[in-house]
Amino acid sequence: MENSQLDAIAVIRKSGHEPITECGRPVGKSLLDFWQWSTSDLVGNAMRGVLAEYLVAVAVKGDSGTRTEWDAYDVKTASGVRVEVKSGAYLQTWAQTKLSTIQFNISPSFGWDSKTEKLGTTQVRQADVYVFCILAHKDKSTVDPLNLDQWEFYVLPTEVLNQQLGKQKSIGLRNLLRLHPSCARHHELSDAINVAAHGHH
Repeated sequence: MENSQLDAIAVIRKSGHEPITECGRPVGKSLLDFWQWSTSDLVGNAMRGVLAEYLVAVAVKGDSGTRTEWDAYDVKTASGVRVEVKSGAYLQTWAQTKLSTIQFNISPSFGWDSKTEKLGTTQVRQADVYVFCILAHKDKSTVDPLNLDQWEFYVLPTEVLNQQLGKQKSIGLRNLLRLHPSCARHHELSDAINVAAHGHH
């Protein structure tokens, strides 16, 4: 077997109309049916995290391709700023006795180098900028993760995390705010990320 058969797969954006087939014939279900079944819960931790990445990608016009699950960072801006996206929420899909505590994973990691196709040898925070996305709405009857007004976005240069927290693995909202991140609405995110990366507009 040639190694080229095991090269990375180029992921092509799907429309949702692609049929699920058996013996070359559609079985009456499409990719859209699968998406509706698997990813309709946008409040749950897994999909909310992916949605947060998408919202940041949209803000920096980096949403034209597809998400790469194993990348060392989540989003790249047009000017090359590498962005790590973290999400939190007060509400969960399941029954709660109280609002959730907002906590973010900020662990340094061994980044994947796509050129060498190997993991890096030192644990570092791979991105230039962190964006902490909070679904801040607190009423389950009206929560809507597709409503950008229900989100808060906090932007922080990675070097601040490195200087202030070292190799600390997680941070709560109160301690995050003590680091004075910039707070941005969705339409302000692109500018805030550039300022965090370069120190100017």
